[in-house]
Amino acid sequence: MKFGTSGLRGLATELAGAASALYATAFATFLLESGLARIGDEILIGRDFRASSPAIAAVCAAALSALGFIVVDCGAVPTPALALYAQARKSGCLMITGSHIPADRNGIKFYRPDGEIDKGDEREITRIALQLEKRGYVLEGAVARRQHREAECKAFFMARNRKLMENNALKGLTVGVYQHSTVARDLLVDILSCHCATVVTLGRSEGFIPVDTEAVPDETAQQFKLWAKEHRLDAIVSADGDGDRPLVADDHGDPLRGDLLGLVTANFLQAKTVVTPVTSNSGIETAGSFKVVRTKVGSPFVIAAMLDLVALGHERVVGFEANGGLLTGTDFDPNGTKLRALPTRDSFLPILAALSLVNTSGQPLSEIGSSFQLPAAVADRLENFSVESSTRLMTYLRTAETNIAAFVGSIGVVSKVSDVDGLRITLADKRVLHLRPSGNAPEMRCYVEAENREDAELLLQTGLDRIRNWTQG
Repeated sequence: MKFGTSGLRGLATELAGAASALYATAFATFLLESGLARIGDEILIGRDFRASSPAIAAVCAAALSALGFIVVDCGAVPTPALALYAQARKSGCLMITGSHIPADRNGIKFYRPDGEIDKGDEREITRIALQLEKRGYVLEGAVARRQHREAECKAFFMARNRKLMENNALKGLTVGVYQHSTVARDLLVDILSCHCATVVTLGRSEGFIPVDTEAVPDETAQQFKLWAKEHRLDAIVSADGDGDRPLVADDHGDPLRGDLLGLVTANFLQAKTVVTPVTSNSGIETAGSFKVVRTKVGSPFVIAAMLDLVALGHERVVGFEANGGLLTGTDFDPNGTKLRALPTRDSFLPILAALSLVNTSGQPLSEIGSSFQLPAAVADRLENFSVESSTRLMTYLRTAETNIAAFVGSIGVVSKVSDVDGLRITLADKRVLHLRPSGNAPEMRCYVEAENREDAELLLQTGLDRIRNWTQG
């Protein structure tokens, strides 16, 4: 088991057994030892639609019950809905989800009563888990005693999204909801209908489909184009498996980048400070009237930076990642009502902000996207790319500047290199090639920027080819 950019991840077969009990116990022990919880307190559990998630949730519930906690089962709900509900109840929670990774894997996201755990918490939970393992920890004979509050959790989240805008804010829009297997699928339909959009449901699946909002497969993108034309859609919206990363395609069916959605939402909220990882578009700094702070990739790093800014007295602080997940570090007041801070990724707020802008601006999403004049940015990944191969490549590149120059070769002349998270190589002509091993899967990610889409696509394919050729050489 390993903590990645967000949560614990591993093979579903491993998590469904002793591992989930071990880490649930370690998490609960961490809460008790740190004074964040007491025996008899509530701990909430939610899950996605993976086939392995109910079994993992049951094992976690049994482990928590054995320690004397009251386990509240919130069912299949989006991660931001679970986190919001738990925060309001001042309770810890666990979300059983592997997010966008393949169905044979799964994971657990942990939340303290005051929000998402940080990297220091991850290390402490891991330490406790190792101690328990050395002592021969085994969960035997425990019964999963659970209270069920799925409807209440969903209603609480619906109320938050209902008050973001006037109820008729999306009137006149026809929006497709790509439902696949995301736990956000029915709530998306409900909230869009609540704001008077005409909703067309698309592609619902009973089997789990791993949707990565940063790397939409070509066949899915082509299906979006067909749906957009067939149903005359103003947009297609969706989310990843656990509903914390948005997917929005414009009126032509072309997916919008997540950092563009974050930028739109920051303007919608009239943010004064934006926190975003180094992988987000480099044009963000000049695209709004806010200060920009850059971090490593992963919501824990974005949250840590937001909390530091809030402690320094900053107001109207928002964070977002290149995957589109939107986090609020402070309270906001859209539509004249208080929107409480939710420092965990949320897919609903950026979706609603983008759709609202279509009506308020009178422009289709395709024109809105191009109006920001950001550098063209695309990303993809090499799947089943071993951790050993990633480590060898990154070690080679970090050893000497000449190695980077040799790797880039005829692509261009290296201007500067950032080692904040992976290697971000800026060329003399301002194109960007960013290589970053995934923090939670055997994958190598490649992010690029160029002046136009055609050049960006060419640079992306060239970069991916260089990675493949280097590992095979």
